Order: sequence, then C-alpha cells, then structure tokens
Amino acid sequence: MTSTTGRYANSLRQFIKFGLVGGSGVIVNLIAVAASKKIAWWWHGITEHDPFLNLLGSDYNIRWYHVFLTIAFLVANVWNFQLNRSWTFRSSTHLSWFREFVPFLLTGLAALVVSLVVVTALMNPESPFALPAHIFDDSSGIRTRFYWATLVSIMVAMPVNFVINKFWTFRSSRVVIARDPVVPEP
Repeated sequence: MTSTTGRYANSLRQFIKFGLVGGSGVIVNLIAVAASKKIAWWWHGITEHDPFLNLLGSDYNIRWYHVFLTIAFLVANVWNFQLNRSWTFRSSTHLSWFREFVPFLLTGLAALVVSLVVVTALMNPESPFALPAHIFDDSSGIRTRFYWATLVSIMVAMPVNFVINKFWTFRSSRVVIARDPVVPEP
C-alpha cells in the first residue's frame, strides 16, 4: 500500500471511529439536553422557549434552549474528548489531558456556535427553516421540536468538528512532542 493510500485508509478509519464516538456523544448530548430541560421545568417551571436573557429589546433573546444546549455541549464535549483521545486519535505520546482538552474545547465551541445558529433557525417560528409546528408540536418526546433541532444541529456541526480536531487538536500535540522528544530513563 502506498503511503498516500495508507494515509487515506488511516483517515477513513479515524473518521469512522470519530463518527462512533460522535454517535455516543449524540446520545450523551440528548440525555443532557432532556435532563437539563426536565430539571429546569421541575425546579422553576421553565420551558425551553422562555427567555433567559433579553438582548437589544424584546425581539432578541437568549432562550433557555440556548442554555440547555450549552450545558449538554459541555457534558458531551468532555465525553467525546476522552474517547477520541484514548481511541480515535490514540498515540503513545500525548500532551497532558488539559493541554489537549483546551484546543478540543475551542474546536467544540466553534461547533457549538454553529449548533446554536442552526437550533435558533429551526426553533424560531418566523425563520424560513423553522421545523413545522403541526408536526413538532411538543405533545410528546418524539414530537418535541427542541430535541429534533438539537439532533439536526449536531449533524450539521460534526464534519467541521472532525476536520478541525484531526488537523489541529490531536495533530498539534503529536507535532510538539515529535519536536521535543522525551528521552526514556535507563
């Protein structure tokens, strides 16, 4: 196998592993979204559509679904990082957990921004991309607009997240280590 073919095969294997980790992260994310939504409802009667913070007048708000999505992102981001670090982009030489996590988190924050934009477009009834209210009427878990908007936003952000993590987060740690090898003790 040529080195180019080998690199493509390795990248494909990594993409598949990244997808499997991401799939488990989707489940973790959706559980965290549902849990934070339920806790907010039980605790204060808050729904995902309620305003969290008013911006620039009453037409522009950060809504509770933005908060729930951010909480779920943080939980799933730590989950995905650990699995990707130990399995997908496994290496015998790693920087410290925190030094690798910071770029992963920053990459994730870029994906979170994409997710927040997508969720907002899907949740806002005035958006041309809004999920149809007659189908997603929040009458049951499977018909909850917020859950579907969250799932769609994750799928939109995943390819970008993979590329940035492959070429920046996990590659950078190996490049730094390769430049400054540690000499094993005798």
